[in-house]
Amino acid sequence: MPDPQRILVLAPHTDDGELGCGGSIAKFCTEGKEVFYVAFSLCARSLPEELPADTLANECKKATTILGMPASNLIFLDYPVREFPAARQKILDELLQLNKKIQPDLVFLPSAPDIHQDHQVIHREGLRAFKNTSIVGYELPWNNSSFHTNLFIRLSKKEVDQKISALKEYRSQSHRNYMQEDFIRSLAKVRGVQCNAEYAETFEIYRLLA
Repeated sequence: MPDPQRILVLAPHTDDGELGCGGSIAKFCTEGKEVFYVAFSLCARSLPEELPADTLANECKKATTILGMPASNLIFLDYPVREFPAARQKILDELLQLNKKIQPDLVFLPSAPDIHQDHQVIHREGLRAFKNTSIVGYELPWNNSSFHTNLFIRLSKKEVDQKISALKEYRSQSHRNYMQEDFIRSLAKVRGVQCNAEYAETFEIYRLLA
């Protein structure tokens, strides 16, 4: 695998990036790489009425800080949750601008078989916007109808612990079964066994430039 220096994580919603590649973000930050994170929706409509609209933005700031990212590399957009297909062209234009501004050499985005409509838009438009960049898709098993495990990033226990700590900052989402520590650690363990490591995250490769 090439040695990327500028990495861009595309998260349809706050927490998708940490769930899909939080351990890898921690690894890259430790190695001194520049990591940027874009959340396309703050999902205010999905929050209980008693919580402030910026709850998930604040949780995302805390989570990405734990992973080692500077706050200046975190970008929030505010597309309505579950309505990305209607904003497809605007999102593509946004992605093209991000490509010009950040000029990443590796992009993480939702995988091709992800069934969530917002995730599908970010995947498809991401492939268009970053057609001269290495692109891999991250794993979200509860949304994936299938998944090709053709790239593994080996992780240390510390990096997995950082991922778990980051996800614990999403207190508003703590009721979700995929947010539980035992699930996160077990999945990382399974992926580690598949590549002869203690822990790992796995990805689908769409384009790899050397």
